[in-house]
Amino acid sequence: MSNTTPARRGSFSALAMIAAIALGVGSPIAVPADQERAPMSSDQALSAKQRSIVPIAAATASGEMSQLHLALDRGLDVGLTVSEAKEILVQLYAYAGFPRSLNALGEMMKVLDARKQRGVRDSAGREPTAVPAGSDVLAAGTANQTKLVGGPVKGPLFDFAPAIDDFLKRHLFGDIFGRDNLDWQSRELATVSALAAMPGVESQLLSHVVISMNVGVTAAQLREVAQVLAEAGQADAAARTRTALEKHLAGTPR
Repeated sequence: MSNTTPARRGSFSALAMIAAIALGVGSPIAVPADQERAPMSSDQALSAKQRSIVPIAAATASGEMSQLHLALDRGLDVGLTVSEAKEILVQLYAYAGFPRSLNALGEMMKVLDARKQRGVRDSAGREPTAVPAGSDVLAAGTANQTKLVGGPVKGPLFDFAPAIDDFLKRHLFGDIFGRDNLDWQSRELATVSALAAMPGVESQLLSHVVISMNVGVTAAQLREVAQVLAEAGQADAAARTRTALEKHLAGTPR
């Protein structure tokens, strides 16, 4: 972690905010003292569905289609709906790129076809609620981003390239995070797992470790993410996750 002091309530470093939205600039975000979190026990384990997200996201990001095939099969077995699994793969285009996401969606079609031939009837799940006509997606995305990060996001990078600020707020945090068929904890578990599987994005991984804790994922659960990655053969990803978590905890007031 870079040499920064955790921000006081209401005070946010511009560079920290940029890092928090996965652009990899500056140091990780500081968590406001009054940040709302989902009510979860510190010793609560990830659910089977949450655990299944980890190898799905990691295999998508690394492009390991054989691993993804197995991970999707197991995820559907433990209760992921088709809508939830598909949503994970769709979201990851924003982090791993369209090619990885498209390949993963193609592999999921093969998984579903094979399961259908075996007589398995998977739950379709529900589609996201339609956005009301005339909705201000930019305003909604800005609000979602602020909730996830813990404060308004601004900085010199966005002054330099305001289009990326608009795209992030309007599309990533508005269009994608505004879809309600996958909760934010699941979205962040997917993001952390995907970034962990991608060398060279440690800054973004560290920031999303913090964001995941902002939305209620605990340190114990993030250690479990690392364990699941290791069990899936993603030793480097597991190590990156542990390193990011420990860096964050080392800079967090006890």
